[in-house]
Amino acid sequence: MPIPLETPIEKIRKISPAYNRRLIRLGVKTLRDLFFHFPNRYEDFSKIRHIGELKINEIVTVQGEIAAIENIRTWKKRMVITEAYVKDATGIIRAVWFNQPFLAETLKKGDRVSLSGKVSFDKDIYFSNPVHEKLAMGGKNAVRQLRHTGRLVPVYPETAGLSSRYLRYIIGMFADSALQIKDWLPQEIKKSQNLIDLNKAVYQIHFPSSPKAILQAKRRLAFDEIFLIQLFAAQQRSEWKAERSREIHFNQTLIKDFLAGLPFSLTDAQRKAAWEIFQDMEKTEPMNRLLEGDVGSGKTIVAAMAAMAAANEGMQAALMAPTEILAQQHFRNFCALFKSYPFKIALATSKENKIFQNEGLEEVSKKDLLKEIKNGRIDIAMGTHSLITEKIAFKNLALAIVDEQHRFGVEQRAALQKNIARIDDGQERTIPHLLSMTATPIPRTLALTIFGDLDVSLLDQMPKGRVRIITKIVAPRDRQQTYEFIRQEIKNGRQAFVVCPRIESDPDTEISQLTADDKKLEIKTVTEEYRKLSSQIFPELKIEMLHGRLKAAEKEKIMSNFKDGRTDILISTSVIEVGIDVPNATVMMIEGADRFGLAQLHQFRGRIGRGEHQSYCFLLTDSFSLKTRQRLKAMLAAKNGFELAQLDLELRGPGQFYGTRQWGLPDLSMASLNDLLLIKACQYEAAKLLQNDPKLKKYPSIADRIKEFKLTIHLE
Repeated sequence: MPIPLETPIEKIRKISPAYNRRLIRLGVKTLRDLFFHFPNRYEDFSKIRHIGELKINEIVTVQGEIAAIENIRTWKKRMVITEAYVKDATGIIRAVWFNQPFLAETLKKGDRVSLSGKVSFDKDIYFSNPVHEKLAMGGKNAVRQLRHTGRLVPVYPETAGLSSRYLRYIIGMFADSALQIKDWLPQEIKKSQNLIDLNKAVYQIHFPSSPKAILQAKRRLAFDEIFLIQLFAAQQRSEWKAERSREIHFNQTLIKDFLAGLPFSLTDAQRKAAWEIFQDMEKTEPMNRLLEGDVGSGKTIVAAMAAMAAANEGMQAALMAPTEILAQQHFRNFCALFKSYPFKIALATSKENKIFQNEGLEEVSKKDLLKEIKNGRIDIAMGTHSLITEKIAFKNLALAIVDEQHRFGVEQRAALQKNIARIDDGQERTIPHLLSMTATPIPRTLALTIFGDLDVSLLDQMPKGRVRIITKIVAPRDRQQTYEFIRQEIKNGRQAFVVCPRIESDPDTEISQLTADDKKLEIKTVTEEYRKLSSQIFPELKIEMLHGRLKAAEKEKIMSNFKDGRTDILISTSVIEVGIDVPNATVMMIEGADRFGLAQLHQFRGRIGRGEHQSYCFLLTDSFSLKTRQRLKAMLAAKNGFELAQLDLELRGPGQFYGTRQWGLPDLSMASLNDLLLIKACQYEAAKLLQNDPKLKKYPSIADRIKEFKLTIHLE
């Protein structure tokens, strides 16, 4: 009898406790989760040949009997080679495995086996490290029972101690349970879009009968996810339009005077974006706009103008940033911009509470700051997620700004609005206008699909006077030369950043938990680099290190020292990805550059090139893989973040570009976001369904799926 799909993994007897823990680490908590842990690629071992028919370099499967098998230790005694001879009616072939001595115990003379791999040649033809499995019986049934050879073999996302071979084994063990998966998609949609049943799609994705079957399964599964996105976005938009916000009127004189006092002129893109925002805020329908701009394109000044418009009418504005460093940066910028205005600006984080007005800065208690915000005496409040705690209550918040919006989950953004919804005496409930900002470039296809009807303002121009940053990939042999270049830049009065992937080495990490790349490469850490650079490479220079484990006061002091020129080199983790503005810094040296995504590397590079001097970004890597070189060369080729996003999309795929943790979507559906025809089909079916049944009363199974979807998705 098939095991119920909702059975917890730890309750399934055939899965050991050790494998339970590993599966849970992969996000597999129930048998249903196991079936929805999809392969990311396939090995085509479907060509089954007689040994006498084999050709060199062909990827095939042979089936035969083991004539002999033994372990041979090489003369250096550093490697064990397992050598087997397999025969069928047409011939005999040698198979060789390296450092797998257990195979001589697992596979015995006389066993019938199936071997899959590439046919190589060295004096004679042979298999090098072929995939293997025993055959329990001959004839046609031998093919039917195959899991690892003789078919299109799925390769899964893995974790330490959990291989694709094991996943194929246990998924195959419970294959009958996949038939229990209920289809939630209406028959009319399946028929209209020529989609196969859900349980068949899940079965075929793990046990494909042909390449065509894989495409059919992928299309059905991707349709499900993108269709849900369309329904979700449409419902969110509908609910949003039903809400009401306060009108924030555009004061032309105020804005003109403000712009006249700036030491620079706005770009045309900034002017256009600001005008779109002002127009939105004059409506009673809540604004829901995304301000998207490359690193250094001037999003902050546009957001400041919007906050100024709200404050000028006696309303409140709030800005939420993902890190304390970025919140502090915004606070300093707003204080500088509004020093000649009567606005009260507050910084509220878990460790800092400050109020600025008329060039005066005051540190206050958390209790007093909360009282000022609640009484409406704070015009503009900024902070981290502390702004959405239940303790903070706004009197008349009319504008909410969320910076680096992709760094917050949908629940956090929703909490910001729910906690600040207000009911005036005798008036209707209102919520603030919402302005989201991001420097993560979003390719057009993804923007249209994910954000749906979200209004987007694009800052696709850079301020005048910006000098393009010179970016270079640095091989290990050129490291010393790079150090000398940095020394010369500092002699010339400039400063440098050094970014590392980790804070420190983790002594608790077992070798078995490391990936192959981790074992090959030395992973640079902030603490190790600090010791090395300060004592060996640049003993004459002032060097400090910055990372997320430091206390807020320490971080602020370190950043203040660097900003004021008292520190020559700042060694940091990705904590400097956003919110750091040091015009005198002209060098960005990124250790282990291959360990960061291109969008993140672009963010790091955006920390320099903010002044009048030529700036340089050095990408250091010990990896010589073609994939790494292709990705890092994209950093040299792309003129801006939008070009880079498109290159990253092409090189890595959408799922890796955004990351499933960030977006809550499996790679399968993310990859399908390149399929415009599929996107249009999903949009069409979602619109038609909601037009006929807005509340989904006729489709309870779809309504249930939307509820589940809302718990996991991280979209605007």
